Amino acid sequence: MSELNYEIVEHDGGWAYKVGGVFSETFPSHDHALAAARDAAERQSLAGETDGISYQDAEGKWHEEVADGTDRPETHVVDAGR
Repeated sequence: MSELNYEIVEHDGGWAYKVGGVFSETFPSHDHALAAARDAAERQSLAGETDGISYQDAEGKWHEEVADGTDRPETHVVDAGR
């Protein structure tokens, strides 16, 4: 099982959460960003439907595979902002 960390950080004059190197939208307060991160982390761990997916890799090659809707990551909210 993979893991995703939602880290609360100061960003662009406000607060955001960051997953990997990607920032969320900017929120006006730390508490708003924390609530949004908790909500996103909870939704990320919900099972979905098994379905076929197509994606292009960094070299431009296309791949097709079946994504198991029950294979969800373990999520954590890391509050580095306080």
